[in-house]
Amino acid sequence: MRLVSWNVNGLRAVINKGFIEFFENINADIFCIQETKMQEDQITDDIKRLSKNKCVYWNSAEKKGYSGTAIFSKIKPISVNYGIGKEEHDKEGRVITLEFDKFYIVNSYTPNSKRELERLDYRMVWEDEIRAYLRKLDNNKPVIYCGDLNVAHNEIDLKNPATNHKNAGFTDEERNKMTKLLSSGFVDTFRYMYPNKEDSYSWWSYMFNARQKNVGWRIDYFIVSDSIKDQIKDAKILSEVMGSDHCPVELEINI
Repeated sequence: MRLVSWNVNGLRAVINKGFIEFFENINADIFCIQETKMQEDQITDDIKRLSKNKCVYWNSAEKKGYSGTAIFSKIKPISVNYGIGKEEHDKEGRVITLEFDKFYIVNSYTPNSKRELERLDYRMVWEDEIRAYLRKLDNNKPVIYCGDLNVAHNEIDLKNPATNHKNAGFTDEERNKMTKLLSSGFVDTFRYMYPNKEDSYSWWSYMFNARQKNVGWRIDYFIVSDSIKDQIKDAKILSEVMGSDHCPVELEINI
């Protein structure tokens, strides 16, 4: 099974930047999107064509032009759940969960702690509650958790760790929450396959030619339950794919 996750930073914008060709060529069984920045009534004809022969699920933020997630699946799920059952989080359209026979897939757009860490306290609450949600699912069947998780876990996961320890996405608090998640029965698929691979990033600032220079961060993930880690075939960062400030990430797994 091939799964793809991509923070597109506005689905309607990326449609005109090669998204359609990539979507069709990658031919994923499940394609997860973060930062759709749109409501369902704003779906264009191009997006409708991509939906052909697929089950499509949208979770839009109450605030227009903000956040939002979507999943395109070739396989019809047993059930669909939007959010994690916490009103303060769920109004931002950040999570969609599909249940299949052998696993759950959870598509997530983790809140950014923002400049001056103004949202770090909220982020800490989110981390504890999403972890509890994932663990509850994992008690029933294995979980595949993906999306823009807005944290570079270790120093190998960003170009300039020394100057970023107090910046959103690389604070000790955020990194410790990722450690806690992974130590509670989950695996970072990319690091499982490539524990020492350097210069592998999924997000680059639009400033200072960061992408051209590969001055980036790895903040997009596929994380899976320990129980299925041996079924991972490959985990890829598709850094050559343009259109957003993030690139897609891919998981191949026998499940």
